[in-house]
Amino acid sequence: MPNLTRSEQIFEAARAIIPGGVNSPVRAYRSVGGTPVHVASGKGAWITDVDGNRYVDFVMSYGPLIHGHADARVLAAIQDAASRGTCYGAPTQLELDMARAIVERVRPVEMVRLVNSGTEATMAALRVARAATGRERILKFDGCYHGHGDSFLVKAGSGALTHGAPDSPGVPASLASLTLVAEYNNLASVDHIFAQHGSSIAAIIVEPVVGNIGLVRPSEGFLAGLRAICDRHGALLIYDEVMTGFRVARGGYQELCGVRPDLITMGKVIGGGMPIGAYGGRKDLMSRVSPAGDVYQAGTLSGNPVAVAAGLATLRACDETGFYERLERQSARLQTGLESAASQHGVALSVGRQGSMLCPYLSAEPVTSLASAMRTDRARWAKFFHALLEAGVHVPPSPFEAWFVSAAHDDAAIDHAVEGARRAFAAIA
Repeated sequence: MPNLTRSEQIFEAARAIIPGGVNSPVRAYRSVGGTPVHVASGKGAWITDVDGNRYVDFVMSYGPLIHGHADARVLAAIQDAASRGTCYGAPTQLELDMARAIVERVRPVEMVRLVNSGTEATMAALRVARAATGRERILKFDGCYHGHGDSFLVKAGSGALTHGAPDSPGVPASLASLTLVAEYNNLASVDHIFAQHGSSIAAIIVEPVVGNIGLVRPSEGFLAGLRAICDRHGALLIYDEVMTGFRVARGGYQELCGVRPDLITMGKVIGGGMPIGAYGGRKDLMSRVSPAGDVYQAGTLSGNPVAVAAGLATLRACDETGFYERLERQSARLQTGLESAASQHGVALSVGRQGSMLCPYLSAEPVTSLASAMRTDRARWAKFFHALLEAGVHVPPSPFEAWFVSAAHDDAAIDHAVEGARRAFAAIA
């Protein structure tokens, strides 16, 4: 294992004054055990920890860093904006520029509101949907994550065709009961719920590509089926593209699937590593948002000029000719390398991938839902994770988190990762 003496010291001190020693749960390594790597710096495709160990990185801040760490264009935009002031509590030209950039790229978005996080965006989108329909219930999918709002911290009860139950203490059962939970990629489960509760369901919210049980793509006709169900019952369709937006294509996954939602939530890439979120959609729906309408939503730091400047620089760099094609090529190179390395050592592997998001499952069967993800070899995956770290490859510390490839992952970085994976597969064979 790499020497993590300084990381151990920091983690031990942090646990005394920060819950679990971290500011977001997955960073605590509960799924894999051991001491979290504490990062000192990052550049391009690589990070260096506080003990001086260097790793090729596929966490990429869980998606925002599509150009890699410390991209010069993004840093210059941040420095320029910050030099004029970090926030004003007043409108800026940059906010209009960002709104135009989003509307131009994402066709279903006719109006957009900037917020501070993906969680804020999904919470606000639900409020708009409930106001527009006059209904209280929502439908989500088991395994899809939409932030830590109370309405989303809900799990399926006895099977996937049921009222939700609180998935965290502090979530009122009465609120959880308004969230219905279906099985991703199972239209029959959605039809069943709508047959019982269709007149009271305001919206379906879905990650069109699920990035929180690894990487699960929608089956043929699934999203079109959701659109049809919503149309039949007068419900809205919300895409949570906080993760896939601007990463899998210039206009997000909605550009690739051709199935139009009513509202879309965004984040990650549009901040270039700075805190940001956004929600948008049809003009008649977004016109309900205060102060244009009666649906209240506000934020002291919404449209923060430094975050918006970083996001604009990020989006504009994505417009370079051939950008997404190059990203696809490197991502495919990583997938092929992982599959070859696993096969060499007789390790069953199924890789879910959509563009520059992917997840290697230790499974002989493709993963299509939370239920199939739970059948993968998670204990063996923890050993795989630590073997990768030892080989200088940094990936999310969970078998259910997507890996992210950036434009900074050149052939040398991908080859380093594949060789590290080859050693890791040998260690668990």
